[in-house]
Amino acid sequence: MQVTEHVVDTDTISGWVRRWAPLIPGGEVLDLACGAGRHARHLVTLGHPVIALDHDPEILEKAAGPGIVTSLVDLEAPGAVWPFAAGRFAGIVVTNYLHRPLFEAMIASLAPDGVLLYETFAEGNEQFGKPSNPAFLLKEGELLAMALEHGLRVVAYEDGRVEQPKAALVQRICAVRPDFPRLAALLPTF
Repeated sequence: MQVTEHVVDTDTISGWVRRWAPLIPGGEVLDLACGAGRHARHLVTLGHPVIALDHDPEILEKAAGPGIVTSLVDLEAPGAVWPFAAGRFAGIVVTNYLHRPLFEAMIASLAPDGVLLYETFAEGNEQFGKPSNPAFLLKEGELLAMALEHGLRVVAYEDGRVEQPKAALVQRICAVRPDFPRLAALLPTF
C-alpha cells in the first residue's frame, strides 16, 4: 500500500484554524463550506478523517484526497436539510461562510466533547470590499452569543481587523461542548 503524504501550504491555512485545530479530539471532522480543501488537508495531517462539504462541484474536486470524503450539498437550497446526525463530529471547522439557519443543527452535530472553530467576516467589512452584504456579515458579538446560546464553552474569541490574507473585519471563535475536558495541558499557550 502506497502512503501519500499531504503537502499543506501553511500560508493559506487560517492562523486561527492552525492554532486551535490541535484541540479537536480524535474522530471525524466536518470542513463546512470547504472550498478547495485547505483546512480539510490540514486536519488530515493532524490525524482526522474529514468530510469536506461544499455546494460547488468544480471547487469540491480540488478538496478530494486521502482521508477526505467530499460531500456535494447545497445547504442553502430551498428545502435543504442538515444531512448529519447529532453528536457525529469531533470537530467542525467553518471559515469565510455564514448561513445563520445552520447554527442549531451544526452545533447539534458536535460530539459531546467536540470543538467548533468558526471564522468569518463581520459588520464593517464593507470598507475593505466583499463581502459587503449584511446577510453575509456577522453582527457585533454574534458568534459569541450563538455559542453561549447553544451551551458551548468559549475557549477563545476575537472580533476585529486582520491583515492576512487581506484586510478584513472578522469574528473568530473556538468553542467546545460541555464534555470537553478542562485540562490546561490540552490548551495551547498564548
